[in-house]
Amino acid sequence: MRTGRPKQSLTVESGDKAKLELLARRPKTAQRAALRAKIVLRAAEGLSNQEIARRLSVTASTDGKWRERFRVRGIEGLMDEPRPGAPRSITDEAVEQAVTQTLESLPRAATHWSTRSLAAEVGLSQTAVVRIWRSFGLQPHRSETFKLSTDPQLVEKVRDIVGLYLNPPECAVVLCVDEKSQVQALDRTQPILPLRPGLPEQRTNDYERHGTTSLFAALDIATGKVVGECHRRHRHQEFLKFMETVDSAVPADAGEIHLVLDNYGTHKTPKVIRWFARHPRYHLHFTPTSGSWVNQVERWFGVVSVLAGSGVGSPYISHDCPADSLRFAAIHFLIASCASFMRL
Repeated sequence: MRTGRPKQSLTVESGDKAKLELLARRPKTAQRAALRAKIVLRAAEGLSNQEIARRLSVTASTDGKWRERFRVRGIEGLMDEPRPGAPRSITDEAVEQAVTQTLESLPRAATHWSTRSLAAEVGLSQTAVVRIWRSFGLQPHRSETFKLSTDPQLVEKVRDIVGLYLNPPECAVVLCVDEKSQVQALDRTQPILPLRPGLPEQRTNDYERHGTTSLFAALDIATGKVVGECHRRHRHQEFLKFMETVDSAVPADAGEIHLVLDNYGTHKTPKVIRWFARHPRYHLHFTPTSGSWVNQVERWFGVVSVLAGSGVGSPYISHDCPADSLRFAAIHFLIASCASFMRL
């Protein structure tokens, strides 16, 4: 004898059946959508709610819910209904206005919009502007710099220098040469308090200037060794002195020497040209205009700045020898930088 509420007949059209089978089999389908498709397919085969619930490990009420939803609304009935909650209060037009205002205008007497200034301008709350900016990936407070080279031979010069790095000539030395000018010798007005548990290193906010120096460096890209000198100025006279140091540091039987240089004027003066003419084993490779980033020694200067020159008030400056503090600081700056670089 039949008991319980009779079920309405469930008919699945061939087109809907193909879509349901695709949802049930596709590996990237959401699991809840695949389960609902399987419930409907089993029901179309004539299985009872209890049998479907046992096979798919769901409750009979869940089986009955999706069976009835499909019977009334078709495949659309298997989708989730809108969740309850407050209705949306910010229209698409308001979002578009906030985004357009951010991208195409600037506030008065400011360089960029803040969340509060834009909220006051477009009539939204500050948190709403935060959500809109986060959704569209807008960060008006951030900016980056760039520099485009105008050198007509940019590609040829880059290929030439990169070719030296990747495949240098046999029995040749490749040196990247440059100057780091305006290296400041600064000292704090009071001794620096050392790092202690729970307390960072402490230093006074004012400092004394002891002048500047220029750091000349030649980086051997094969070994990572650096030949360096400090001079008070960076004219062609100092560059020639540094080249004499480099020439004495490289063995005479080292073969050809390829120098990577930037377009600084001191590298092309008549005296410098004559010096290289007297030393034919040197071959010059100039970086493109506004392309000194190709020179590997610039990366070494970056390491120097981080490891040895980032803090004002170097402990290398001697309070007992103020007249000689610049030279003392510059020499130790170079020695410490080279040692730190070679340990990397």
